[in-house]
Amino acid sequence: MREWLPASHPVWLVIEAVGLLDTSAFHARRRTGGAGAAGYDPDMLVTMLVWAYANGVTSSRRIERLCGQDVAFRVICAGDGPDHATVARFRQQFAGTAAALFAEVLVLCARLGMGKVGVVALDGTKIGANASKDANRTEAGLRKLAGDLAARHADTDAEEDALFGEGRGDDDPGDPFTRRERVAAALAGAERERERREAESEEDRARAARAVEAARAGAPPAGKPPAGSDVALAAEHLARQRAGHQARAAAWHAAAAAGRRPRGNPPVPTEEHTRVRAARQRLERAEAREAARAEKQGQKGAAPVVRNVTDPASRLMPVRGGGFIQGYNAQNMVTDDGLVFATELTDSTADTRWWQPMMEAAAAAAAMMAAAGGPGTGKIGLALGDAGYLSDANLASPGPDRLIATGKRRDLERAARAAGEGAGGETAGAGAGEEAEGTATAAMAARLRTPDGIAAYRQRGRIAETPHGRIKHNMGIRRLATRGIRRASGEWQLICATHNLMLAITSGHLTPQAIGALAR
Repeated sequence: MREWLPASHPVWLVIEAVGLLDTSAFHARRRTGGAGAAGYDPDMLVTMLVWAYANGVTSSRRIERLCGQDVAFRVICAGDGPDHATVARFRQQFAGTAAALFAEVLVLCARLGMGKVGVVALDGTKIGANASKDANRTEAGLRKLAGDLAARHADTDAEEDALFGEGRGDDDPGDPFTRRERVAAALAGAERERERREAESEEDRARAARAVEAARAGAPPAGKPPAGSDVALAAEHLARQRAGHQARAAAWHAAAAAGRRPRGNPPVPTEEHTRVRAARQRLERAEAREAARAEKQGQKGAAPVVRNVTDPASRLMPVRGGGFIQGYNAQNMVTDDGLVFATELTDSTADTRWWQPMMEAAAAAAAMMAAAGGPGTGKIGLALGDAGYLSDANLASPGPDRLIATGKRRDLERAARAAGEGAGGETAGAGAGEEAEGTATAAMAARLRTPDGIAAYRQRGRIAETPHGRIKHNMGIRRLATRGIRRASGEWQLICATHNLMLAITSGHLTPQAIGALAR
């Protein structure tokens, strides 16, 4: 088949590269023996899926069609292409085997001299699920739907038992993807989310109560007050200022009545005292904020708990520019030369909680690449993250040196320019999101105002966002084809492995000569 395509066509490199990988995890799942035709070679199916995803083809029916029409696909399958059902069944295996493939591709890239971890970056990207936003239901809607399905299922069971005998025609109890089980999973997820929100609200109320009690005991908490406590704390502060002034005024008048010369000027009326006026203004501001929040919540109402009956694991994800997609939030840790070397598909709308888990996964992957002969020592030098990962806990957690933005890039640049223009290099202004002096966030904001800090952080966009652009724009993959968090995670790892392999080809690291050297 060499005459079908020129020797320079990248499909030959993909075929040879997969041949260098350890695909035993796929072969272990291959069924052999028994009646029927021999199964397809797992190496061929892996190569076919890698090539398909590299070209933005995720539909199993389209892959089947291309195996009969496209020369590159015909070369991969040697003119004997699988049908769409075989492709879909094999892809389902990636829930348990994609992690091994992802690691094998990383090792191959390291052996080719890729995987520079002196500077790395973490970023999240939203990827669409194989589900529609219109399939979201509230908890009440899910309960009604579950009841309707249970009644319908009972009627069907009775009819099938009458026709075939008891126990015939039932759904496979191990199949988690029947409609009834998807609805049940969605309802269970909605109930857990409602309980979580109720627990968080109760904890917020408890924290607010503790803060108010501490303020009444004369030890008001430092820093930002707990949610829901700012009005009560402001009122308590005003009461303390009034009581303090009244006590001082009473002492002054008592001294004057006793014939002693009191110190200082005669006290002003309580409500005219400077500290009392300031405390009263603080209370008025807190009450105005609380009223605005209550009005906004009254207009919008509390966000309802919804779950999707097509893919219960997916979530409504906010996207840049406004709006939502039904999907997942993928966390990718990227090397300086563009490899995705640690990845996790999550159902979290926010990024903050994934900094520490991804740093641990990245450290293990860096050590693995170094052991395979990759560049450097396998120690991460500097990790970069945008403001979505900002928290004192993430800044203080164990691990390599890090720069996490304390605000938007334009605000950081403006603060850095102002600091550079200040006399003697003094910092001027505060970065967006900066907290009280002495916190890890304040220290990070100060560091990002230095020339070295802002120069290092400027690398984040180039490193972190380039793979997402390649996956979504060059490969054309904006939506997953599988459902459920396990299978969707396996598919996402396949996508990242494909990105890494194609990067090795386009960057000139994976060549016929390099393959020959590695094969020896």
